[in-house]
Amino acid sequence: MDRRLFLVLLLAGCAGPAPPPQVNGANPPPLAPVPQPPAAPAAPAPPTPSADAGFDAWRMDFRGRAVAAGLPAALVDRELAGVTPNPRIISLDSAQPEFSKPIGDYVKGVISADRIARGQRYRNDLPFWGGVEQRFGVPREILIAVWAMESAFGAVQGDFDVVRSMSSLAYHGRRRAWAEGELIAALKIIQSGEANRAQLKGSWAGAMGQTQFLPSNYISTAVDGDGDGRRDIWGSSNDALASAANLLAKGGWTRGQAWAREVSVPAGFDYSLTEGPKELPAYWQALGVKAADGRPWTAAEQAPAQLVAPAGAGGPIFLLFPNHFAIRKYNNSTAYALGIGLLADAFAGGAPLVKAWPVETPLAISDRIGAQTALARLGFDPGSPDGVVGVNTRTALRAWQKSRGLVADGYLSMEMVRRLNVEAGALAN
Repeated sequence: MDRRLFLVLLLAGCAGPAPPPQVNGANPPPLAPVPQPPAAPAAPAPPTPSADAGFDAWRMDFRGRAVAAGLPAALVDRELAGVTPNPRIISLDSAQPEFSKPIGDYVKGVISADRIARGQRYRNDLPFWGGVEQRFGVPREILIAVWAMESAFGAVQGDFDVVRSMSSLAYHGRRRAWAEGELIAALKIIQSGEANRAQLKGSWAGAMGQTQFLPSNYISTAVDGDGDGRRDIWGSSNDALASAANLLAKGGWTRGQAWAREVSVPAGFDYSLTEGPKELPAYWQALGVKAADGRPWTAAEQAPAQLVAPAGAGGPIFLLFPNHFAIRKYNNSTAYALGIGLLADAFAGGAPLVKAWPVETPLAISDRIGAQTALARLGFDPGSPDGVVGVNTRTALRAWQKSRGLVADGYLSMEMVRRLNVEAGALAN
């Protein structure tokens, strides 16, 4: 190549591209930069190992189930990072009290003079009751009783980290499927932005807010009572109580219907009918059952009712209407639902019970397990001898009592424990 031509070409290449032509004496706007593909997101860092290898293994397994349930992996990793099992939660879940509190002592503790006075003030002073009652049909007295029982009118909501509590319960394994479901619900609340992790505080078992909703209850049932666009069961009593009303309504609460009536029964009554059929008051009246206060049945009581003697033949007896069982959707305990209903009646100015609760002796867990074991040996199946005196134990006890010519009220007193142990011991010998 001619040396001069080579130098010309070399200089032209070093000079760079020619400037763009001018249009009407002005340079055109600069060209837009060529868009670059977005950078791939960084892989989440693996969770920091805890001191418990079993917990770490559960957490990794749960991560897959949480993602399959629709949660972003990054959110799961972020919220479970650094979480460790809480030994106090596991201890509380495993513990069973040495002595069971008699139902009369429990109910008397619920219906205190101070609690009644505060509840009556809230009954009269809170401005939103009309709207809540109209919308859900649940009386304010029932809702105030729930509020009082669940969080001392919002003052005691619990300070356990719900994510850590549910993680601990799930890892512990006694109720793993339930706890994992609640943990997924808690993470979905965080994902929705309705509440952040710091707000998700509650009881050791995960119940949150002024009316102690589990995370799944919050998602399905919480409502915005005050109209501010948020379902704030922690800071808004309107939201919390409207949400409780919604839960009870969904649980079967019937507008305008009673929840229970104290009754009396005639001498020689067949107590094996307790916790049995659900019939209209006329059915029970034909068997000699009467309202304890002597007044006639009301229109609000014309519904199928179950007869119960929660403290045995020596204590108050009730006909329970369907609304009692709606209360038990909140907490499936006869004692709890009776406490709520009787406290609500007190808020409304109702008279105390006609028949007082008897003085009862608390039973040790060894007494309760011993009685269940004795019933099984005698051919009356109470279920697993776990120390929990539930429906199966009471049914077995009634059958044994009836077969022995005793009052078949299904009430496990210390005297019944003694009789059962003596009879079962004689059989063993």
